[in-house]
Amino acid sequence: MCSAYSLLRLALPALIVPGMFAGNLRVCADPNNLPFSNQNQQGFDNQIAKLVGRELGRTVSFVWVRERGESFVRKNLLAGKCDLLMGVPAGFNEAAPTDPYYRSTYVFVWRRDRKLHVQSLNDPALRALRIGVHVVSDEGSNLPPAQALANRGMFKNMIAYSIYGDLSQPNPPAALIHAVETGKVDIAIAWGPLAGYFSKHATAPLRIVPVSPIVDRPFLPFTFALSMGVRPRDRELLAALNRIIQRRGTEIRQILRAYGVPLLDDRTPDDPGIANRLQARR
Repeated sequence: MCSAYSLLRLALPALIVPGMFAGNLRVCADPNNLPFSNQNQQGFDNQIAKLVGRELGRTVSFVWVRERGESFVRKNLLAGKCDLLMGVPAGFNEAAPTDPYYRSTYVFVWRRDRKLHVQSLNDPALRALRIGVHVVSDEGSNLPPAQALANRGMFKNMIAYSIYGDLSQPNPPAALIHAVETGKVDIAIAWGPLAGYFSKHATAPLRIVPVSPIVDRPFLPFTFALSMGVRPRDRELLAALNRIIQRRGTEIRQILRAYGVPLLDDRTPDDPGIANRLQARR
């Protein structure tokens, strides 16, 4: 038999009552993956998670775990090791995603002194350039930039960098941007938040240009909406997070801009299959 308290909880799933979420909010986060997160809590997702914790009246603690592998969500969020994941794709089918808290895009990155003018994947100039891209596996064809270049027969132009990188180094995915900075590649196609942050910290001035088209053929989006993810049963927390995203949207965007994240305000095309691969990792 349901208690009166249980019935009240069912009847008011979206109500945020002070103290309702009192306690600890455990957030799964990568310990070495700026600009998203690191063990010193210097990433933008660290900062946004703390904002969320303040709004909920809960103390935030980070559960440090490498964000990789198909079973990451099952072994961590769904297994109860943490309560919240940051930066899951909108439409994510392994957890319950909130409304998006930001939208961003893949970008071209090159040294300003190269005086390139690339804006499109169809620019003929790309065929004469060494193009750095992130890949998840050895095939080099599993993230949108590598797929788009492969579809154009530009296999020899691609120089692959693991999205996981060398874990013994700080911020392993940054190696792709460092390759542009040092001239190992002529141009890179990188996920915007990563490119924006590390370009701001580069010793050589870099230029960033959003990739066009934003949806390549066959359906291959280059813009993505990112959400927070909770366990499907945590409906009250999901509703509370959506309210916070709506109420604190301006503050969240200010945090993202401070990290150099290219932001899109329009609704973006989301394909869960591609988005889930992007999540492994970003």
